[in-house]
Amino acid sequence: MLARVWSASIIGIDAVKVGVEVDVSGGLPGIVILGLPDSAIQESKERVKATLKNAGFAFPIRKIVINLTPADLRKEGPAFDLPISIGILAASEQVNADLLGDFLFLGEVSLDGSLRPVAGVLPIAATAKKMGITGLVVPVDNAQEAAVVEGLEVYGCKDVADVVDLLNNPQKYQPVQLNQTIETSQLTSLTLADLQDVKGQAHARRALEIAAAGGHNLIFVGPPGSGKTMLARRLSGILPPLSFPESLEVTRIHSVAGLLKNRGSLVRERPFRSPHHSASGPSLVGGGTFPRPGEISLSHRGVLFLDELTEFKRDVLEFLRQPLEDGFVTISRTKQSVTFPAQFTLVASTNPCPCGYYGDTIQGCTCSPRQREQYWAKLSGPLMDRIDLQVAVNRLKPEEITQQPTGEASKSVAERVEKAREKAVIRFQKEENLQCNAQMQSRHLQKWCQLDDASRSLLEAAIRKLGLSARASDRILKVSRTIADLAGDDNLKPQHVAEAIQYRTIDRMQ
Repeated sequence: MLARVWSASIIGIDAVKVGVEVDVSGGLPGIVILGLPDSAIQESKERVKATLKNAGFAFPIRKIVINLTPADLRKEGPAFDLPISIGILAASEQVNADLLGDFLFLGEVSLDGSLRPVAGVLPIAATAKKMGITGLVVPVDNAQEAAVVEGLEVYGCKDVADVVDLLNNPQKYQPVQLNQTIETSQLTSLTLADLQDVKGQAHARRALEIAAAGGHNLIFVGPPGSGKTMLARRLSGILPPLSFPESLEVTRIHSVAGLLKNRGSLVRERPFRSPHHSASGPSLVGGGTFPRPGEISLSHRGVLFLDELTEFKRDVLEFLRQPLEDGFVTISRTKQSVTFPAQFTLVASTNPCPCGYYGDTIQGCTCSPRQREQYWAKLSGPLMDRIDLQVAVNRLKPEEITQQPTGEASKSVAERVEKAREKAVIRFQKEENLQCNAQMQSRHLQKWCQLDDASRSLLEAAIRKLGLSARASDRILKVSRTIADLAGDDNLKPQHVAEAIQYRTIDRMQ
């Protein structure tokens, strides 16, 4: 007998509907899986066989042919265990097949018949709704994740026996309801480092506020122990909360990567990713035989923090150039091309030289000019052009070290940041895919960053003196627009441009 069960496969952060066709017929006993399965799916032959026997079902000792459609799409992962199991039971007439066309099945099976959670359930649930599927059957640990999608009936099952009972007696079961308590607890349990803990560094604190208000990229340069990392880790605490569409985007990416905590509901916290400087290019931008999101996509709508930036390999850092400009990254393979979103705020920190004390007022630098040149050569001009705010962080004075922190709390700064962001949202309400000042293009600068004569003269003088490129000058205009928003001004003024220019003074530092 022939049976067809619906499942899905992940491509990038989207999903494709996959048909699992199972034919049980005469011939030598055995299982054959067709349709470009990977090793995990091939191994499911023995896994499913043991599962059904241990769960109390009769495994047909006949020839079983399993075809995964479309045949030219590569399938991967253990999520096909459950649909294959249900397909075999339906083809051997051990389960009612009337509702198979209405449900989409996902789940990895254990040998005792229980269901294990799988990655990528949220994008699959969204795709299932678009394709007219009315119900989604998933492991109980994935149920809350899938329930985020409205208008889709989600059933969380503990084992294969529960799924069979659902198909045979659907009136006994009710769809899972989204647990609002989980969402609230996730939001209120968020503990972020507070800017109030930072001693001194008023200039760097101001740069953090500007970066948060406009979504600008930022680098701190200073000697060891000056507070660079401490400052960078406090950026998340002053960023505005994720909107619902943004939260859904972030959750989809983390679902595909298998990083959702406790398989809960929506991700409410802005991501903060901090990869080690030994990270490879593919781990940073994404890749693999079956492309998976990298660190820049996992930090989408959040912060990517690269500590000790000059310790990263130059070719790895160059991978960042295109995503920083475009807001997405495309991973191309022979048979497919996948695009991942990557709109993140880059925050980096580095020492000014190999020994760390070049320009320090107390401890002298032991590096030669050649060593400093090689050290900074890892940061190319085009990459530095894409970093809007370049801030020198100096050693704290003795009296600043011993005193109690007196800086402004993150909550107060966050309120100003949110007001500035609201001005940008109103400004860009008729523009597509434009949420903050850092995302403006040339045509937007001409419209919203017009300069008076004094401001224009100031910018031209800075371009000549610092040797700035056209891209760097555009970045100054974007930062000026953010500074004006924080000040509540509609038009750019010389003081806004002058402050923005201050954050370009370490371009190509030697």
